[in-house]
Amino acid sequence: MIHDFTLIQKQNRLEEILREMGSTAVAYSSGVDSTYLLYEAHKVLGERAFAVTAVSCFFPQRESEEAENFCRSRGIRHLILTIDELENPGIRQNPQNRCYLCKSALFSHLKQTAADEGTAFVSEGSNLDDLGDYRPGLKALAELGIRSPLREAGLTKTEIRALSQEAELPTWSKPSFACLASRFVYGETITKEKLAMVEAAEEYLISLGFHQLRVRIHGDMARIELEPDAMKRVFKDNMAEQIDHKLRELGFSYVSLDLRGYRMGSMNAGIEELR
Repeated sequence: MIHDFTLIQKQNRLEEILREMGSTAVAYSSGVDSTYLLYEAHKVLGERAFAVTAVSCFFPQRESEEAENFCRSRGIRHLILTIDELENPGIRQNPQNRCYLCKSALFSHLKQTAADEGTAFVSEGSNLDDLGDYRPGLKALAELGIRSPLREAGLTKTEIRALSQEAELPTWSKPSFACLASRFVYGETITKEKLAMVEAAEEYLISLGFHQLRVRIHGDMARIELEPDAMKRVFKDNMAEQIDHKLRELGFSYVSLDLRGYRMGSMNAGIEELR
């Protein structure tokens, strides 16, 4: 049981926000934040809250399946939208404001879906920590009137994990995730073929037992980010050679290990002036 009074206050505030909203379509990715938001929304609003998952080449198949399984197990209504971000040349060219363009397109679809369902709001799982990085997508959310109840309640990622564990949600210890487009260096054209390479490379590393990771793509080079302790494993039992061989099979010409390790927003280095 959670005894942190401040955290309990934030949870209560979250539930107050959801009650005030009255109904919501939750943008659901099966990640830590959106799962907790969906859990609370369904607890507070019942059938007046439902999940919407946008399936595309930016969204790994594994995440889509986890989203479906969670909603099915909890009896939560779940709508699936199929979209293709790469139809938009601006997104495909991967400018520094790609996330803004993606969020604008995605949440415009979600707003229409909510309107068709007679639902008052669309909500999504940004938390307080998301204000600390270059996040042009937040501007798109604000322009469209998308609600971020976790952020409004002042909840951080660590607090959301603690509340998720208390609620026995399967995602409480799940690694942080971002869409596959975030693996591309700005200015490099995003293609379905390269997205598939990145997804397959990350799935392979997960199959080897690695937990929090990214495979960033720079042309024909893969830059692997792992947690510091996990990096030690790469050089044991010929694992480096195995990984190199597998990623070359997937289409990469060069495979590197980032000595700084896993970190959120590493592709945003050098663009602090845009924050």
